[in-house]
Amino acid sequence: MMMQRYLRVIGTSLFAGSLLSAMPAVAADTDPWPGTSVNKPTPKVAGMPEFLARNLANFDDLDFHVYTGQQWEKLHKSHGRDIVVHYPDGHTTKGIPDHIKELAFMWTFAPDNRITEHPVRFGSSDGEWTAVMGFLDGTFSKPMTLADGTVIQPTGKTYHLPMATLGRWNKEGVMDEEYLFWDNATLMQQIGVGK
Repeated sequence: MMMQRYLRVIGTSLFAGSLLSAMPAVAADTDPWPGTSVNKPTPKVAGMPEFLARNLANFDDLDFHVYTGQQWEKLHKSHGRDIVVHYPDGHTTKGIPDHIKELAFMWTFAPDNRITEHPVRFGSSDGEWTAVMGFLDGTFSKPMTLADGTVIQPTGKTYHLPMATLGRWNKEGVMDEEYLFWDNATLMQQIGVGK
């Protein structure tokens, strides 16, 4: 039942199904994929392989502290130097500096942009792949300047935007590739500028 929820959120039933079959069995009364939130310790899960537990904890730190706190100097703790990042609109970046440029945009119009929870998080038993779902929260309180120079004035409206990240981790414990998913149309609707 719980896995069906994960499959709907991520939309990758074959990938997710293979992850579960690779995971060692845990006690029936234990949630094998507990959610996490900021300022709470990462839960320990009996039977979870060390590499997977480490990569999921690293990803929690990435979203809750590094991303939310714009601590870009610490991005190398979770991202490989030449990381390839795939964005929802189909474009990609290569390397940490270009990824930071993309990430930093959110704070130009929403200085309180943050991620505070990962209700869904799981991965492959070898730790190579992780899948994490969370929410981007913030307030459209500053002018938004688009790539073409168009400026959208702030509406003061908040957003609570579902997002998901698939990460491919290397043996050094950092991601070589990252797939980011969120709906830009929903963001624009929530902040009062979409139809």
